[in-house]
Amino acid sequence: MVENKKQARVEQILLNGYFFICCLFFVIPMLLVITSSFTNDNEIRLYGYSLLPREWSLESYRAIFRIPQRMFDAYIITAFTSIVGTIMSVTVMALVAYPLSRRDFAYRKAITFFIFFTLLFSGGLIPSYIMNTQILKLDDTIWIYLLLHLANAWHIIIIRTFFQQLPYELIESAKMDGAKELRIFFAIIVPLSKPVLATIALFVLLGRWNEWMITLVYIRSERLYTLQFILQRLLLQAEFARSYMLNVPGIMIDSRALPTLSMRYAMTVIAAGPMLLVFPFFQKYFTRGLTIGAIKG
Repeated sequence: MVENKKQARVEQILLNGYFFICCLFFVIPMLLVITSSFTNDNEIRLYGYSLLPREWSLESYRAIFRIPQRMFDAYIITAFTSIVGTIMSVTVMALVAYPLSRRDFAYRKAITFFIFFTLLFSGGLIPSYIMNTQILKLDDTIWIYLLLHLANAWHIIIIRTFFQQLPYELIESAKMDGAKELRIFFAIIVPLSKPVLATIALFVLLGRWNEWMITLVYIRSERLYTLQFILQRLLLQAEFARSYMLNVPGIMIDSRALPTLSMRYAMTVIAAGPMLLVFPFFQKYFTRGLTIGAIKG
């Protein structure tokens, strides 16, 4: 008995050590990105990247926030479009997936095939651009962020598959009690589907937060620029200015004025930081795979 306890304890220690080492492989690169964003460019060029820089510097953050109002507006636009767009997308996709999961819906196979067909073939960028700018008039407005990727065919199929696994007797019981379809959906289906809805919401939120292509194609007003687009443009401008100054004879350049190396990591911290704070609130739903509830007899 004692030997079994010792063996189990040794196995537990080895298992904990294994997962601790795995965590280091994820944590150390993230710490390296953070410390590199506070490192002087000259030190990076001379000594490379280090978890403990010889000289700490805020030059990259000063360069990024040189115009604080621009960054503040970009954060507001990105946060608004990400949060509101995610709520709208998950709501629309769940409402589409719910009737497709019902066995008594006559056209579910035809509509499911039509949705699946869009995964294989699409009109492309030019027809989409003509539709959104010439017909719908969504270009250079906040609505282009919210409506352009409102629904995703693959996400609809995932949600529909989860809905199909829910006991159909719950819906029949609710109908016998006089509940309408919308009440069944919001009062029964949605509470039981929190794991899949939260997972899809996280995917949509990450995609919208990292969106910059829509700004590049459709937006002309600087007040509607997203955070990712602003950061990308700042980095391209800094790299172009540094390359120009280095190649023009007679121009003295201060490396602290254009810290392009550390700026890349500072941008990563600025862009990814909010998502790192949001992820723990969704994490618990990834491990929940069981349907919670009871079947009314």
